Amino acid sequence: MRAFRLIKVAGKSIVKNKMRTLLTMLGIIIGVGAVIIMVAIGEGAQSQIEEQIQNLGTNMLVITPGAATTSGASQGAMSFNRLRSEDADKIRNESVYAAGVSEVIFTRTQIVGGNGNWRSTIHGVTTDYPVIRDWDLRSGRFFDASEERTGKKVIVLGATIADNLFPDRDPVGERVLVRNVPMDVIGVLEMKGQTPDGNDQDDVALAPVQTVQRRLSNWTFIRQILVNTYSPDDIDEAQEELKAIMREAHGLADWAPDDFEIRNQEQLSEAAQGTTEVMTALLAAIASISLLVGGIGIMNIMLVSVTERTREIGIRMAIGARGGDVLTQFLIESIVMSILGGALGIALGVGGSSLLGSSMGWATAVNTETVVVAIVFSAAVGIFFGFYPARKAAALNPIDALRFE
Repeated sequence: MRAFRLIKVAGKSIVKNKMRTLLTMLGIIIGVGAVIIMVAIGEGAQSQIEEQIQNLGTNMLVITPGAATTSGASQGAMSFNRLRSEDADKIRNESVYAAGVSEVIFTRTQIVGGNGNWRSTIHGVTTDYPVIRDWDLRSGRFFDASEERTGKKVIVLGATIADNLFPDRDPVGERVLVRNVPMDVIGVLEMKGQTPDGNDQDDVALAPVQTVQRRLSNWTFIRQILVNTYSPDDIDEAQEELKAIMREAHGLADWAPDDFEIRNQEQLSEAAQGTTEVMTALLAAIASISLLVGGIGIMNIMLVSVTERTREIGIRMAIGARGGDVLTQFLIESIVMSILGGALGIALGVGGSSLLGSSMGWATAVNTETVVVAIVFSAAVGIFFGFYPARKAAALNPIDALRFE
């Protein structure tokens, strides 16, 4: 019996029992749909985290204080601060890979102005900061080198602060009080959204580092040094170069451990990707159980079908059909049902992930690779779980099959 005739006979059998076919495919439909939705959620979460990490800055390296040890007990990260503005100046003068350098000083205080007051974090930074962080302005301008050098009382507000203190107007040109220091608002930052750990990046204000250091915090040491490279390819070399510069600046002996830490965005991205990949694999594994159940359902229904069509099998064998023809026919039926169920499952998965994205606000992403794997997997389920019933049908004795009632 030729291949196209076998497919035609299998198709007629499937169409003849529409309800049974639909119920048989239901497990595959739900399984494939669930896998696609779960993977789409995981992929969406991963892309969202990558976007948030990119929002932190481009080609950025972060130098932070190291850990102090007291009586053999580590006091944790950033407990031993020896970072000074002189370290940043040394990096500016000696680094080959640094395109921009900015000290960062934090102080948290109340900002009064406009419609009331708002407690937020003030960052003392340099003119390189918006370039390092890849942060555009919504309105106004950023302070210049002269204002930074002289410690001018100017401030750039984040979108969250601007929208809360000045909800009905642009705050550029207004004056706010920061720890009783009057400061002129010269700009508003473009909205960036949340960081991967859920912090609001827009709930911040930026001022010249000299202004924050002298008038708001009185800190001698700085909290961070941000450095960006000319190219992402320079990150590893820049990290090694910065380590050497910082060790020399702090006068560390060859045997002495670093009293600082240097981290880059790639390390953050790899950690976040590892977490989301595990989550995606776990979700896909859970959803794959539905495919297993669907495959068992196909096997059960095909076994029932063999029993119901025993006389039909006997007649076909009596008029010349071979065991291989019968096996192929039943195998094709199970594969067709699996592939058809997989196609409907893909439609369910794509539609379901889009619905979740629009209704719940979740980030979802369906890629072509997932769809192809779903189709291949559903066909494999049909072959695996359809083989035993097909083999059983092919092994029937024609005489016994004709006698079957």
